[in-house]
Amino acid sequence: MTDELIFLAGTAASIAFLHTVMGPDHFLPFVAMGKTRGWSKKKLASVTVACGLAHSLGSILLGLFGIWAGTTLGTLKIIEGFRGDLAAWCLLSFGILYTAYGIRKAIKDKAHSHIHSHADGTVHNHSHKHHISHAHLHSSKSKLSLAPWTLFIIFVLGPCEPLIPLMMYPAATASAIGMALVVGTFVVVTVVTMTLIALTVFAGMRFVAVENLHRYKHAITGSTLSLCGFAIIGLGV
Repeated sequence: MTDELIFLAGTAASIAFLHTVMGPDHFLPFVAMGKTRGWSKKKLASVTVACGLAHSLGSILLGLFGIWAGTTLGTLKIIEGFRGDLAAWCLLSFGILYTAYGIRKAIKDKAHSHIHSHADGTVHNHSHKHHISHAHLHSSKSKLSLAPWTLFIIFVLGPCEPLIPLMMYPAATASAIGMALVVGTFVVVTVVTMTLIALTVFAGMRFVAVENLHRYKHAITGSTLSLCGFAIIGLGV
């Protein structure tokens, strides 16, 4: 491997790592969703890897098309910017809807107290929750199962902004090996970093006392997704 290829691979790895670490939307949605849905570490990792690959694939295909069609880097950046805005607004909208669902569910699950008087004069309070029918539980579970797929679609839309400029240099020098090395390194580092951070934060959540917040878990998850979307739109992270 030449020094030039080593430099390209190192640059791609560094940018991919920083791009992932500095973007909380690359891992927080999976942690929040996994905690709420009771995912195993294996399920969390598989969903994160799938979304990470989808996140990268869109930019790879766009970059390859742009190179083939001779499209300028500026034009591709405009397209990537549009994709980024679309993904951010989708994430924000999904988060708001999920938050509304969580608040509604939290209100329904609120415990009610009733005073019971017995013939012997004993009086006591009895707390209970209104139970949901068996059919409704299946319906709710079916709707919630769409949540990971919604995240997947949002990540398909979301671009890897630094990837296309990285692809352009080896393309300009007609180096297919260089391009494959840049793309492969960027994707692997991005996906591995996303997964490791998600698993680390997910494991750390075990030490956070959330028993009193259990009723609001869906609302908290929705709020987390909304904040990630807002951070992308308002702060450009």
